[in-house]
Amino acid sequence: MLPFALSFVFAALPVAFSATHDVSVGAGGKLAFDPQFVTATPGDVINFVFHPKNHTVTQSAFESPCVPLHDGFNSGFMPVAAENEGLPNFQVHVTDINPIWVHCQQTGHCGKGMVFAVNAPAEPSNKSFKAFQDLAISINGTETATTMTSTGTYATPPPQPWQTATATLTHESSVWTTTYTSYVGTPPPTMAAHPIDHKIIVGADGLLTYNPANISAAIGDTVTFEFHPKNHTVTQSSFSNPCQPLADTSLTGAVGFKSGLYSRTNDPSKPVAADATEFPTFQITINDTAPIWGYCGQVNHCGAGMVFSINAVESGPNNFAAFVGLAKRINGTASNNTGTDANQSPKPTSGAVGLVAKYGGVWGLVFLTMTAPLFN
Repeated sequence: MLPFALSFVFAALPVAFSATHDVSVGAGGKLAFDPQFVTATPGDVINFVFHPKNHTVTQSAFESPCVPLHDGFNSGFMPVAAENEGLPNFQVHVTDINPIWVHCQQTGHCGKGMVFAVNAPAEPSNKSFKAFQDLAISINGTETATTMTSTGTYATPPPQPWQTATATLTHESSVWTTTYTSYVGTPPPTMAAHPIDHKIIVGADGLLTYNPANISAAIGDTVTFEFHPKNHTVTQSSFSNPCQPLADTSLTGAVGFKSGLYSRTNDPSKPVAADATEFPTFQITINDTAPIWGYCGQVNHCGAGMVFSINAVESGPNNFAAFVGLAKRINGTASNNTGTDANQSPKPTSGAVGLVAKYGGVWGLVFLTMTAPLFN
Protein backbone atom coordinates (compact mmCIF):
# COMPACT_ATOMS: atom_id res chain seq x y z
CA MET A 1 0.00 0.00 0.00
CA LEU A 2 2.85 2.41 0.74
CA PRO A 3 4.21 2.58 -2.83
CA PHE A 4 0.69 3.25 -4.08
CA ALA A 5 0.16 5.99 -1.50
CA LEU A 6 3.45 7.67 -2.36
CA SER A 7 2.74 7.58 -6.08
CA PHE A 8 -0.66 9.15 -5.44
CA VAL A 9 0.90 11.97 -3.41
CA PHE A 10 3.55 12.75 -6.01
CA ALA A 11 1.00 12.68 -8.82
CA ALA A 12 -0.97 15.34 -7.01
CA LEU A 13 2.01 17.65 -6.46
CA PRO A 14 1.75 19.63 -9.77
CA VAL A 15 -1.88 20.47 -9.04
CA ALA A 16 -1.13 21.35 -5.43
CA PHE A 17 1.68 23.73 -6.37
CA SER A 18 -0.08 25.49 -9.27
CA ALA A 19 -1.17 29.05 -8.54
CA THR A 20 -3.75 31.50 -9.80
CA HIS A 21 -2.55 35.06 -10.34
CA ASP A 22 -5.35 37.63 -10.26
CA VAL A 23 -4.78 40.67 -12.49
CA SER A 24 -7.15 43.64 -12.46
CA VAL A 25 -7.81 45.24 -15.84
CA GLY A 26 -8.63 48.95 -15.70
CA ALA A 27 -9.29 49.06 -11.94
CA GLY A 28 -10.16 52.51 -10.61
CA GLY A 29 -10.60 53.83 -14.13
CA LYS A 30 -6.85 53.61 -14.77
CA LEU A 31 -5.41 52.49 -18.09
CA ALA A 32 -3.36 49.78 -16.44
CA PHE A 33 -3.08 46.13 -15.54
CA ASP A 34 -2.56 45.60 -11.80
CA PRO A 35 -0.07 44.12 -11.21
CA GLN A 36 1.69 45.04 -14.45
CA PHE A 37 3.70 41.82 -14.57
CA VAL A 38 3.91 38.49 -12.77
CA THR A 39 6.25 35.53 -12.57
CA ALA A 40 4.51 32.21 -13.19
CA THR A 41 5.39 28.55 -13.66
CA PRO A 42 3.86 25.98 -16.01
CA GLY A 43 0.43 25.02 -14.74
CA ASP A 44 -0.30 28.44 -13.26
CA VAL A 45 -3.36 30.43 -14.32
CA ILE A 46 -3.47 34.17 -15.02
CA ASN A 47 -6.97 35.35 -14.10
CA PHE A 48 -7.74 38.72 -15.68
CA VAL A 49 -10.64 40.53 -13.98
CA PHE A 50 -12.24 43.32 -16.04
CA HIS A 51 -13.30 46.50 -14.26
CA PRO A 52 -15.69 49.21 -15.60
CA LYS A 53 -15.18 50.64 -19.10
CA ASN A 54 -14.12 48.53 -22.06
CA HIS A 55 -10.78 46.76 -22.36
CA THR A 56 -9.19 43.67 -23.88
CA VAL A 57 -6.48 41.18 -22.95
CA THR A 58 -4.65 40.68 -26.23
CA GLN A 59 -1.40 38.80 -26.72
CA SER A 60 1.33 40.55 -28.70
CA ALA A 61 5.07 40.24 -29.28
CA PHE A 62 7.84 42.24 -27.61
CA GLU A 63 8.87 43.85 -30.90
CA SER A 64 5.28 44.86 -31.73
CA PRO A 65 3.66 45.54 -28.36
CA CYS A 66 0.44 47.04 -29.73
CA VAL A 67 -0.20 44.52 -32.53
CA PRO A 68 -2.21 41.33 -31.88
CA LEU A 69 0.00 38.25 -32.16
CA HIS A 70 -0.98 35.89 -34.97
CA ASP A 71 -2.69 32.88 -33.35
CA GLY A 72 -2.25 34.49 -29.92
CA PHE A 73 -5.00 34.70 -27.30
CA ASN A 74 -7.47 37.59 -27.30
CA SER A 75 -10.32 38.12 -24.87
CA GLY A 76 -12.14 40.48 -27.19
CA PHE A 77 -13.69 43.65 -25.81
CA MET A 78 -15.21 43.32 -22.33
CA PRO A 79 -17.55 46.28 -21.70
CA VAL A 80 -18.36 46.62 -17.99
CA ALA A 81 -20.87 49.14 -16.65
CA ALA A 82 -19.96 51.26 -13.62
CA GLU A 83 -22.86 49.83 -11.62
CA ASN A 84 -22.08 46.24 -12.59
CA GLU A 85 -22.00 43.97 -9.53
CA GLY A 86 -20.26 41.01 -11.15
CA LEU A 87 -16.93 41.47 -12.93
CA PRO A 88 -16.17 39.28 -15.98
CA ASN A 89 -12.87 37.47 -16.19
CA PHE A 90 -10.61 35.86 -18.78
CA GLN A 91 -8.06 33.17 -17.97
CA VAL A 92 -4.76 32.27 -19.57
CA HIS A 93 -3.04 29.00 -18.68
CA VAL A 94 0.75 29.14 -18.49
CA THR A 95 2.36 26.22 -20.32
CA ASP A 96 6.06 27.14 -20.19
CA ILE A 97 8.45 29.69 -18.70
CA ASN A 98 8.79 31.85 -21.82
CA PRO A 99 7.73 35.52 -21.59
CA ILE A 100 4.13 36.35 -22.51
CA TRP A 101 3.42 39.90 -23.71
CA VAL A 102 -0.04 41.43 -23.50
CA HIS A 103 -1.73 44.74 -24.34
CA CYS A 104 -5.17 46.35 -24.30
CA GLN A 105 -6.48 46.70 -27.84
CA GLN A 106 -8.85 49.57 -27.06
CA THR A 107 -7.96 52.63 -29.17
CA GLY A 108 -5.11 54.59 -27.58
CA HIS A 109 -4.74 52.41 -24.48
CA CYS A 110 -1.61 50.47 -25.47
CA GLY A 111 0.12 53.69 -26.48
CA LYS A 112 -0.51 55.02 -22.99
CA GLY A 113 1.30 52.08 -21.46
CA MET A 114 -1.58 49.68 -20.82
CA VAL A 115 0.49 46.53 -21.26
CA PHE A 116 1.25 43.44 -19.18
CA ALA A 117 3.82 40.65 -19.08
CA VAL A 118 4.34 37.19 -17.69
CA ASN A 119 7.91 36.05 -16.97
CA ALA A 120 9.53 39.16 -18.42
CA PRO A 121 13.31 39.30 -17.89
CA ALA A 122 14.36 41.56 -15.03
CA GLU A 123 15.98 44.92 -15.58
CA PRO A 124 18.45 45.94 -16.92
CA SER A 125 17.59 43.45 -19.68
CA ASN A 126 16.65 45.13 -22.95
CA LYS A 127 13.54 42.92 -22.92
CA SER A 128 12.34 43.79 -19.43
CA PHE A 129 8.75 44.84 -18.74
CA LYS A 130 9.82 48.48 -18.60
CA ALA A 131 11.48 48.16 -22.02
CA PHE A 132 8.27 46.60 -23.37
CA GLN A 133 6.10 49.36 -21.94
CA ASP A 134 8.45 52.09 -23.17
CA LEU A 135 8.36 50.60 -26.66
CA ALA A 136 4.56 50.52 -26.63
CA ILE A 137 4.44 54.20 -25.71
CA SER A 138 7.08 55.20 -28.25
CA ILE A 139 5.52 53.34 -31.18
CA ASN A 140 1.81 53.69 -30.54
CA GLY A 141 1.49 56.51 -28.03
CA THR A 142 1.43 60.25 -28.22
CA GLU A 143 5.02 60.70 -27.16
CA THR A 144 8.05 60.76 -29.43
CA ALA A 145 10.69 58.40 -28.11
CA THR A 146 14.35 58.12 -29.01
CA THR A 147 15.63 54.56 -29.35
CA MET A 148 19.13 53.30 -30.01
CA THR A 149 19.38 50.89 -32.94
CA SER A 150 22.16 49.31 -34.95
CA THR A 151 22.13 52.34 -37.22
CA GLY A 152 22.34 54.92 -34.42
CA THR A 153 19.75 57.11 -32.74
CA TYR A 154 16.25 56.90 -34.14
CA ALA A 155 13.32 59.12 -33.20
CA THR A 156 9.95 57.40 -33.53
CA PRO A 157 7.39 59.85 -34.94
CA PRO A 158 4.01 60.22 -33.23
CA PRO A 159 0.96 58.38 -34.60
CA GLN A 160 -1.11 60.06 -37.28
CA PRO A 161 -3.89 62.30 -35.89
CA TRP A 162 -6.69 61.18 -38.19
CA GLN A 163 -9.72 63.45 -38.52
CA THR A 164 -13.17 62.85 -39.98
CA ALA A 165 -14.16 65.14 -42.85
CA THR A 166 -17.12 65.52 -45.20
CA ALA A 167 -16.73 66.81 -48.74
CA THR A 168 -18.93 67.34 -51.79
CA LEU A 169 -17.28 66.16 -54.98
CA THR A 170 -18.22 67.15 -58.51
CA HIS A 171 -17.06 65.38 -61.63
CA GLU A 172 -18.60 66.17 -64.98
CA SER A 173 -22.37 65.76 -64.37
CA SER A 174 -22.02 63.74 -61.15
CA VAL A 175 -22.18 65.22 -57.64
CA TRP A 176 -21.85 63.22 -54.43
CA THR A 177 -21.04 63.72 -50.76
CA THR A 178 -18.47 61.55 -49.02
CA THR A 179 -17.39 61.22 -45.40
CA TYR A 180 -13.85 60.01 -44.85
CA THR A 181 -10.91 60.15 -42.47
CA SER A 182 -7.97 62.28 -43.45
CA TYR A 183 -4.66 63.45 -42.06
CA VAL A 184 -3.73 67.06 -41.40
CA GLY A 185 -1.85 68.39 -44.41
CA THR A 186 -3.48 66.25 -47.08
CA PRO A 187 -4.88 68.09 -50.11
CA PRO A 188 -8.65 68.54 -50.45
CA PRO A 189 -10.54 65.64 -52.09
CA THR A 190 -10.80 67.11 -55.57
CA MET A 191 -11.46 64.85 -58.55
CA ALA A 192 -8.69 65.03 -61.16
CA ALA A 193 -9.87 66.82 -64.31
CA HIS A 194 -7.92 64.30 -66.38
CA PRO A 195 -7.11 61.20 -64.31
CA ILE A 196 -3.73 59.66 -65.05
CA ASP A 197 -2.08 56.32 -64.35
CA HIS A 198 1.04 56.27 -62.17
CA LYS A 199 3.37 53.35 -62.85
CA ILE A 200 5.48 51.89 -60.05
CA ILE A 201 8.07 49.22 -60.85
CA VAL A 202 8.32 46.52 -58.17
CA GLY A 203 11.81 45.05 -57.74
CA ALA A 204 13.42 46.72 -60.77
CA ASP A 205 16.97 45.51 -61.53
CA GLY A 206 16.80 42.98 -58.70
CA LEU A 207 16.64 45.71 -56.06
CA LEU A 208 14.34 45.58 -53.04
CA THR A 209 12.57 48.78 -54.03
CA TYR A 210 9.44 50.31 -55.46
CA ASN A 211 10.33 52.84 -58.14
CA PRO A 212 9.18 55.50 -57.53
CA ALA A 213 8.51 54.74 -53.89
CA ASN A 214 6.70 57.93 -52.91
CA ILE A 215 4.14 59.57 -55.20
CA SER A 216 1.21 61.99 -55.11
CA ALA A 217 -2.02 60.99 -56.81
CA ALA A 218 -5.39 62.70 -57.24
CA ILE A 219 -8.84 61.21 -56.81
CA GLY A 220 -9.66 59.24 -59.93
CA ASP A 221 -6.02 58.48 -60.74
CA THR A 222 -4.84 54.90 -60.92
CA VAL A 223 -1.58 53.40 -59.68
CA THR A 224 -0.26 50.38 -61.57
CA PHE A 225 2.38 48.20 -59.91
CA GLU A 226 4.47 46.26 -62.45
CA PHE A 227 6.24 43.22 -61.00
CA HIS A 228 9.77 42.60 -62.28
CA PRO A 229 11.95 39.48 -61.78
CA LYS A 230 11.87 37.66 -58.46
CA ASN A 231 8.86 37.46 -56.18
CA HIS A 232 7.22 40.39 -54.38
CA THR A 233 3.89 41.67 -53.08
CA VAL A 234 2.03 44.97 -52.84
CA THR A 235 0.42 44.95 -49.39
CA GLN A 236 -1.30 47.87 -47.69
CA SER A 237 -0.24 48.62 -44.11
CA SER A 238 -0.38 51.61 -41.76
CA PHE A 239 2.22 54.17 -40.79
CA SER A 240 2.67 52.85 -37.25
CA ASN A 241 2.90 49.21 -38.37
CA PRO A 242 4.71 49.36 -41.72
CA CYS A 243 5.36 45.63 -42.03
CA GLN A 244 1.92 44.34 -41.01
CA PRO A 245 -1.13 43.99 -43.30
CA LEU A 246 -3.67 46.71 -42.53
CA ALA A 247 -6.29 44.05 -41.81
CA ASP A 248 -4.17 42.70 -38.94
CA THR A 249 -3.75 46.02 -37.13
CA SER A 250 -6.83 48.12 -37.91
CA LEU A 251 -9.22 48.72 -35.04
CA THR A 252 -11.93 49.98 -37.40
CA GLY A 253 -12.28 46.89 -39.59
CA ALA A 254 -10.31 48.26 -42.54
CA VAL A 255 -9.14 45.40 -44.76
CA GLY A 256 -6.55 46.97 -47.06
CA PHE A 257 -5.38 45.77 -50.45
CA LYS A 258 -3.05 42.81 -50.85
CA SER A 259 -1.78 41.55 -54.18
CA GLY A 260 -0.40 38.26 -52.93
CA LEU A 261 3.01 37.11 -54.18
CA TYR A 262 3.31 37.79 -57.90
CA SER A 263 5.02 35.18 -60.03
CA ARG A 264 5.38 34.20 -63.69
CA THR A 265 2.23 34.84 -65.67
CA ASN A 266 2.32 31.32 -67.12
CA ASP A 267 3.46 29.54 -63.94
CA PRO A 268 2.27 31.06 -60.63
CA SER A 269 4.50 28.68 -58.66
CA LYS A 270 7.68 30.37 -59.91
CA PRO A 271 8.96 33.95 -59.55
CA VAL A 272 9.07 36.32 -62.51
CA ALA A 273 11.94 35.10 -64.71
CA ALA A 274 15.03 37.22 -65.32
CA ASP A 275 14.39 37.08 -69.08
CA ALA A 276 10.68 37.94 -68.82
CA THR A 277 9.29 40.30 -71.43
CA GLU A 278 5.76 40.40 -70.06
CA PHE A 279 5.24 41.52 -66.47
CA PRO A 280 2.21 40.93 -64.23
CA THR A 281 0.56 44.06 -62.85
CA PHE A 282 -1.67 45.06 -59.96
CA GLN A 283 -3.67 48.29 -60.07
CA ILE A 284 -5.47 50.44 -57.53
CA THR A 285 -7.75 53.43 -58.07
CA ILE A 286 -7.40 56.43 -55.76
CA ASN A 287 -10.67 57.46 -54.13
CA ASP A 288 -9.46 59.97 -51.55
CA THR A 289 -6.31 61.91 -50.69
CA ALA A 290 -5.50 60.31 -47.33
CA PRO A 291 -1.98 58.80 -47.17
CA ILE A 292 -1.67 55.19 -48.30
CA TRP A 293 1.18 53.09 -46.90
CA GLY A 294 2.38 49.76 -48.27
CA TYR A 295 5.17 47.20 -48.22
CA CYS A 296 6.46 43.98 -49.75
CA GLY A 297 5.30 40.94 -47.78
CA GLN A 298 8.13 38.72 -48.97
CA VAL A 299 10.32 37.54 -46.07
CA ASN A 300 12.73 40.29 -44.87
CA HIS A 301 11.94 42.71 -47.72
CA CYS A 302 10.03 45.23 -45.60
CA GLY A 303 12.80 45.31 -43.00
CA ALA A 304 15.23 46.09 -45.81
CA GLY A 305 13.19 49.20 -46.62
CA MET A 306 11.00 47.86 -49.43
CA VAL A 307 8.01 50.11 -48.71
CA PHE A 308 6.03 52.75 -50.59
CA SER A 309 3.60 55.56 -49.95
CA ILE A 310 0.96 57.49 -51.85
CA ASN A 311 0.07 61.04 -50.77
CA ALA A 312 2.36 61.06 -47.74
CA VAL A 313 2.42 64.46 -46.01
CA GLU A 314 6.06 65.43 -46.35
CA SER A 315 5.71 68.58 -44.25
CA GLY A 316 4.88 66.64 -41.07
CA PRO A 317 6.58 63.98 -38.93
CA ASN A 318 4.68 61.15 -40.65
CA ASN A 319 6.56 61.52 -43.91
CA PHE A 320 7.91 58.86 -46.24
CA ALA A 321 11.45 58.96 -44.82
CA ALA A 322 10.05 58.36 -41.32
CA PHE A 323 7.99 55.44 -42.66
CA VAL A 324 11.09 53.84 -44.20
CA GLY A 325 13.03 54.40 -40.99
CA LEU A 326 10.33 52.75 -38.89
CA ALA A 327 10.22 49.72 -41.20
CA LYS A 328 13.99 49.30 -40.95
CA ARG A 329 14.02 49.90 -37.21
CA ILE A 330 11.71 46.99 -36.49
CA ASN A 331 13.49 45.09 -39.28
CA GLY A 332 10.26 43.71 -40.65
CA THR A 333 9.76 41.56 -37.54
CA ALA A 334 6.10 42.56 -37.30
CA SER A 335 5.36 40.90 -40.63
CA ASN A 336 3.69 37.52 -40.43
CA ASN A 337 3.71 37.08 -44.18
CA THR A 338 6.16 34.28 -44.91
CA GLY A 339 5.42 33.82 -48.56
CA THR A 340 2.51 31.47 -48.05
CA ASP A 341 0.07 33.59 -50.05
CA ALA A 342 1.74 33.02 -53.40
CA ASN A 343 -1.40 31.58 -54.94
CA GLN A 344 -3.92 33.82 -53.22
CA SER A 345 -6.12 36.16 -55.22
CA PRO A 346 -5.70 39.92 -54.81
CA LYS A 347 -7.66 41.09 -51.79
CA PRO A 348 -9.82 44.23 -51.75
CA THR A 349 -9.65 47.16 -49.37
CA SER A 350 -12.41 48.65 -47.30
CA GLY A 351 -13.10 51.13 -50.06
CA ALA A 352 -10.47 53.85 -50.40
CA VAL A 353 -9.07 52.31 -53.54
CA GLY A 354 -10.27 50.06 -56.33
CA LEU A 355 -8.24 47.05 -57.41
CA VAL A 356 -7.49 45.56 -60.79
CA ALA A 357 -5.12 42.66 -61.38
CA LYS A 358 -3.63 41.65 -64.71
CA TYR A 359 -2.14 38.30 -65.60
CA GLY A 360 -1.16 37.26 -69.08
CA GLY A 361 -2.94 40.18 -70.73
CA VAL A 362 -6.28 39.53 -68.97
CA TRP A 363 -7.71 42.27 -66.78
CA GLY A 364 -10.07 41.48 -63.92
CA LEU A 365 -11.91 44.06 -61.84
CA VAL A 366 -11.70 43.05 -58.21
CA PHE A 367 -13.16 46.05 -56.41
CA LEU A 368 -14.14 49.62 -57.18
CA THR A 369 -15.96 52.20 -55.15
CA MET A 370 -16.13 55.97 -54.91
CA THR A 371 -16.82 56.08 -51.18
CA ALA A 372 -13.79 56.94 -49.07
CA PRO A 373 -13.51 54.84 -45.88
CA LEU A 374 -11.69 54.86 -42.59
CA PHE A 375 -7.95 54.39 -42.77
CA ASN A 376 -5.59 53.59 -39.91
